[in-house]
Amino acid sequence: MGILAIAPQHLRFAFKLSTAVVLALFVGFHFNLETPRWAVLTAAIVASGPAFAAGGEPWSGAIRYRGMLRIIGTFIGSIAALVLIIVMIRAPGLMLLVCCLWAGFCTWVSSLVKVENSYAWGLAGYTALIIIITIQPDPLLTPQFALERCSEIVVGIVSAIVADLLFSPRSIKHEIDRELDALLVEQYRLMQLCVAPADGEDVDAAWGNLVRRTAGLEGMRSNLNIESSRWASANRRLKAINTLSLTLITQACETMLVQKARPDAVSDTFRELFAEPVETATDVHRRLKRMRRVLVWTGERDTPETVYTWIGAATRFLLLKRGVIGNTRITGVEEAILDEEVVIKPVSAERHHAMVNFWRTTVSCALGVLFWLWTGWTSGNGAIVMIAVVTALAMRLPNPRMVALDFVYGMLVALPLGAFYFLVIMPATQQSMLLLCISLAVMAFFIGIEVQKRRLGSMGALAGTINILVLDNPMTFHFNQFLDSALGQLVGTLLAFVVIVVIRDNSRERTGRTLLNQFVSAAVSAMTTNKARRKENHLPALYQQLFLLLNKFPGDVAKFRLALNLIIAHQRLRTAPVPVNADLSAFHRQLRNTADRVIAASSDDKRRRNFKQLLDELEIYQQKLHLWSAPVQVTESVQRLTVMLHKYQHALTDS
Repeated sequence: MGILAIAPQHLRFAFKLSTAVVLALFVGFHFNLETPRWAVLTAAIVASGPAFAAGGEPWSGAIRYRGMLRIIGTFIGSIAALVLIIVMIRAPGLMLLVCCLWAGFCTWVSSLVKVENSYAWGLAGYTALIIIITIQPDPLLTPQFALERCSEIVVGIVSAIVADLLFSPRSIKHEIDRELDALLVEQYRLMQLCVAPADGEDVDAAWGNLVRRTAGLEGMRSNLNIESSRWASANRRLKAINTLSLTLITQACETMLVQKARPDAVSDTFRELFAEPVETATDVHRRLKRMRRVLVWTGERDTPETVYTWIGAATRFLLLKRGVIGNTRITGVEEAILDEEVVIKPVSAERHHAMVNFWRTTVSCALGVLFWLWTGWTSGNGAIVMIAVVTALAMRLPNPRMVALDFVYGMLVALPLGAFYFLVIMPATQQSMLLLCISLAVMAFFIGIEVQKRRLGSMGALAGTINILVLDNPMTFHFNQFLDSALGQLVGTLLAFVVIVVIRDNSRERTGRTLLNQFVSAAVSAMTTNKARRKENHLPALYQQLFLLLNKFPGDVAKFRLALNLIIAHQRLRTAPVPVNADLSAFHRQLRNTADRVIAASSDDKRRRNFKQLLDELEIYQQKLHLWSAPVQVTESVQRLTVMLHKYQHALTDS
């Protein structure tokens, strides 16, 4: 009954994982690979990793993309290992320590790049360490070992991809279509709350939910992009929809601020229009048609700019949404929307966090190397490999300690499970390839179900059990070697866990302050007369940073409101008609340089001095705006930004 209950959610992927493991095992032995274990382990990790992250069967393309990253990471790591051996072959001890630095460097890079690409860099770090440790008795075999390892990994990846295709992977397109409709309805409801205006807590909950859903839709777009090339047009539209969704959120929240300053800013006509409830995207479409008719009658001058901009962005959202759902050819009108602005990529605010990750990986690997050299333990190399694997894979995730704990629990499970297979199952199947495949398929099937439930220890148990089983060619059964390898895995994961606990990540507050200062810098940089700079769209980057702030400080409403106000200030200043002249242009560059120095300051004292200088320059800038007869729209926006920075200067400068 338990298996039948989970059939709709988990059984198909469990069969998929079993097929990938069996296919890699069969191909590895059929072509007489030196260590088919690597092919089986690769197939299991490539297939199960996305399932563990998704909490169910991964979407189409996820396994292929992870496999591609694994190939890239393996080749980078193999090349790095060859270079290190060629340069430092005469000093093997020093070469091992330099390789630990390489593993730390790769972890540092993986902490700064996009999350979906970090796997390749983490893999590159510990691949080099695996190769250098394995060839210590005979370094001249390095090219051969690196080539064998790459070929075995390619076999495992191809096996995982074939298994994925055999079991008809799920397309995320239908989920995207449903989410687009739901997102448009939620955007309209947020605008209803802001026009009313509703209670602040209700608005905070609504916009926080929309920020998360918009970020989730962007993640879905990434999955759709790697699923198939036939979704190229839909992918382009979804990129623009991401910007439009963030624009709708910003304009809605700014409408609420305008309402608080001037309660009569929104006319009764629009209040009545927004007061009508909506249930579906079709309802929103009807309301937008009525609002556009009202705009034609009343004109833009009698409508608040935020409401007018919101209606325009919602109309473009609706147009692109239809194109995504139908996956039709992009029209001329859509092309104009898609090419309207240049989207700017965000700058990482987690540099201190990345440095902590560097030291965690480097120190733990170096301790493992020193322990191995000091004791001479035959399985010390296995412990070093597990240290590198755990630290490289754990650092990029939100909770590295829990990831390391997952590996510890997994290795504790792998010890008795692996012993059962090693002592009972595998000797009994020694004469039958079919029985060996069936036995491993059964194990992968049940662990695959647990992986989808995100059971603590499931991923570690799968990788650890396969790693300690004798799946070499030819197979030998020496219990001492098995026990040594299992204990090496367990000691390595425990040492990695201890290092992660001891070297604490104290970067949370610093990252939060850096994020807030980046919002300040974005608002300041919006004050420009450069046409190319004014066309730059920073909104996706700013909201990506805001989403990171939400994850770092869940429940801190004050930080969220400050960040949102700074994003609103950025958008307001970006469209403000700043007078064009050389004096103001030169002062804009000065303001941007000062804002950059605030972010780059290495101490609180320097940060306070630079921030005070920025406030003084903003006062001078306001005088220059009056001197050059800037419109009220510009002077009021700059004044509001200055008042906001004065009010929150301690939160923006103190640790």
